[in-house]
Amino acid sequence: MPNKPLLLVAFLTMQVLLHAQETPSAVKNNNPVFPGWYADPEGTIFGNRYWIYPTYSAPYDKQVFLDAFSSPDLVNWTKHSRILDTASIKWARRAMWAPSIIQYRKKYFLFFGANDIQSNQEKGGIGVAVADNPAGPFKDHLGKPLVDQFYNGAQPIDQFVFADKDGQHYLIYGGWRHCNIGKLNADFTGFVPFKDGNTFQEITPEGYVEGPFMFIRNGKYYFMWSEGGWTGPNYSVAYAMADSPMGPFKRIGKILQQDPAIATGAGHHSVIRVPGTDQWYIVYHRRPKGETDANARVTCIENLYFDENGLIKPVTITQEGVSANKLR
Repeated sequence: MPNKPLLLVAFLTMQVLLHAQETPSAVKNNNPVFPGWYADPEGTIFGNRYWIYPTYSAPYDKQVFLDAFSSPDLVNWTKHSRILDTASIKWARRAMWAPSIIQYRKKYFLFFGANDIQSNQEKGGIGVAVADNPAGPFKDHLGKPLVDQFYNGAQPIDQFVFADKDGQHYLIYGGWRHCNIGKLNADFTGFVPFKDGNTFQEITPEGYVEGPFMFIRNGKYYFMWSEGGWTGPNYSVAYAMADSPMGPFKRIGKILQQDPAIATGAGHHSVIRVPGTDQWYIVYHRRPKGETDANARVTCIENLYFDENGLIKPVTITQEGVSANKLR
C-alpha cells in the first residue's frame, strides 16, 4: 500500500516546482505601453476605453501626423494611425506636438501645436481639430491657428484643455518658461476676455518650463508642469496646488524624474483618474536606458498616489508599469 505522507509531499513539491516555472511568465513588463517612439502623451477615458494621444517623436520635419492608442485595460493597446495630419491642416507643415483632447457636445476636439514658431511673424501655433469619433479622422475646426502670437512671453505650444467644475473650459499652454491660461468660448473658436480685458493671464510658477497639466481632487486644483530640457536626462515633473485654476501656484516639488538604472528624461505627462474612484495614473514619456538620441522617447504609465494631506507622492518609474484595470 503506498505511503500517503510521502505521496502528499511529492504532490506538494511538484506544485511548488510548477508554480516556480509559471511565475516568471506571469510577471510582464508593461512599460513602455506600446512600441515606437512617442512622447508628450495625453491620457484620457472615453466610454469604456482608455486613450492616449502622443507626439510622434521624430525630427521636426517628420512630425506631420498624430497617432492615437486605445485600450480596454491599460495593458492591451490598439493603434489608430494618422488620426490627424498636415493634409487636413493646411497651415501646419511640421512639428505637430502635444495633443490635448476633450469631448464636448457629442464632438471630440483635439488641440495641437504646429510649426514650432519662433516669432509673431511666422505662421503656426496652437490649432483645433474636430471629429465625431475619438479615433478621428479629425478635420480643421478653424482653418487657422487658435493662438498664433506670443503673449506674456509664452511660445504657443504644449496646450492643455481643462474643464472646470462649473463647465468653463480653459486653455492652459506655453513654452519658453511662461504659462498662460485663457477662457475658451462656447464653440472653441476663440476666447472670452477676463474682467481686466486681457485674453490671457500668466500663471507661471517657479521652475516652469513647459508641458502644463491640471486636475481637481477634493476641491483642490493641482497644476503640474515639466522642468529641465526635454533633450537631456534631467527632464522632470513638478507641481503646485491652489483653490482656483488661476492660482496663485506655489511650487511644492518634483514628483517624477529619471532613474538612471531604468530610464532618463522622464517628463511631459498627463494624469488619468478612473471614474468613480480615487485611483489615479500618470502617463509620461522617458528615454530608455542607453538611448542618447533626443527623439528616442517612449510612453509609460505608473500609479499615482497621494498622502493623507493630499500631497502627491513621488512616482517610482518601473519596467513593470501598471496592472490591467478594465473599465466597468
